[in-house]
Amino acid sequence: MGTAVTIPTIQPGKLWIAGKSVPSATGKDIDVINPATGATFARVERGEAADVDRAVQAARRAFESGPWPKMSASERSKILWRIGELVDKHRDELALLESLNAGKTLKGAQRGDMKPAADIFYYYAGWARHTHGEVIPVDGPFLNYTLREPVGVVGMVTAWNYPMLLAAWKVAPALATGCTCVLKPSELTPLTTLRLAELSAEAGVPEGVINVVTGYGPEAGEALARHMDVDKIAFTGSIRTARALLKASGESNLKRLSLELGGKSPNIIFPDADLDAALPAAFWAIYANKGEVCSAGSRLLLHKDIHDQFLERLVAKSKKMVVGNPLDPKTEMGPQISQTQLDRILGYIHSGVEEGARLECGGERDTEGEKAKGFFCKPTVFAGVKPGMKIAQEEIFGPVLAAVKFSDEAEAVAIANSTVYGLVSAVWTRYLGRAHRLAREIKAGVVWVNTYNGFDSAAPFGGVKQSGFGREMGAHALESYTQVKSVWIAI
Repeated sequence: MGTAVTIPTIQPGKLWIAGKSVPSATGKDIDVINPATGATFARVERGEAADVDRAVQAARRAFESGPWPKMSASERSKILWRIGELVDKHRDELALLESLNAGKTLKGAQRGDMKPAADIFYYYAGWARHTHGEVIPVDGPFLNYTLREPVGVVGMVTAWNYPMLLAAWKVAPALATGCTCVLKPSELTPLTTLRLAELSAEAGVPEGVINVVTGYGPEAGEALARHMDVDKIAFTGSIRTARALLKASGESNLKRLSLELGGKSPNIIFPDADLDAALPAAFWAIYANKGEVCSAGSRLLLHKDIHDQFLERLVAKSKKMVVGNPLDPKTEMGPQISQTQLDRILGYIHSGVEEGARLECGGERDTEGEKAKGFFCKPTVFAGVKPGMKIAQEEIFGPVLAAVKFSDEAEAVAIANSTVYGLVSAVWTRYLGRAHRLAREIKAGVVWVNTYNGFDSAAPFGGVKQSGFGREMGAHALESYTQVKSVWIAI
């Protein structure tokens, strides 16, 4: 897997607590694997309950009595902006770390991870000075006004598919509102989160405001969820883990939660659509980041009049996709994150075949050349998929597309809404009325019309049903990190 990119030597990653790199209480560590080679290329500390407690105590001190609560909104704004500048400055370094750790293409990490990660800090730098309450006209001789105050110590548990970006989505609004943080990144992809903590300190974030405990979910994640001094959990990940977090909250201090979970998102294409624009969009909707995307367009709903011709073009394009070394500029898709995830994807492919779906391309591990050492999967397309099949109902989180045929609007909406998920969706049509009708009828937190994967720091992102609750990005995310206090004054 030769490349001109210089692979850095990664020093062992320690925990980040109270503004310093510190060892874990037990001294245990975790191997960090390069999914393109299957080899260990770094190690981080294996934090457990005692380490989480140290981190939460540091965050609580910073929130209650450190310089953070006394800092003006304008100063917090400047610090957020400086974090964005440092992420921009170190974009190539961070993207390389993310590519080595998560298996995403280097160009994808630069453009799709680090650029928006920097932007989210710029965006919330503005909001730091614009978060405010309101005056409410009430009956009687009273002045009533509200204060919007930081919720307190926030535990942040992030997924392995977009480690840096998901951390930024949570840290930026939390800092803008005056909260303090304890992050628990996935044990599979901890490196950029630790680097973000270092850059934040360089930007002027006081000690204890951002803390990072690397470790496993049942050890560090569970301890964070149950800690009585954590006021909120912000989580991105699976439904199964979300249920465990909800249970932990109920059994501890009833901490609030925001949950950004999975999806089985419908990408609906009508005959009147611009098919030349819809084709590359449908391609990248499922193959971007090797399909390890919560908003992946994993269900392609094709109208019967264009089904065959569109699918033929998509399959031909899928067969030509360049899968390989994520550091090679020619590579379009890298490896899956782990052997476990690859086995999961192959299991779903097997179930699709068993249930009678027609395998049009892919469907197996890619072992060509040096790819045999890594966790590569061939781009896969199923046709003849029925809405009730497992591959059309469950989130695969890999490069596996389920194509479903429909006849009219009503059937398209029924199929789109037939899963437990409701994260994103897309509608391709030139008819304005149809676009607005379906935008209302589809049960999803996001509806894209004649586009896919539209994101902006100012636009809210999140789901309905079992895709979670609460919103990332935009003004609405601030609601998750603040609480409203009502003040009455007799006059």
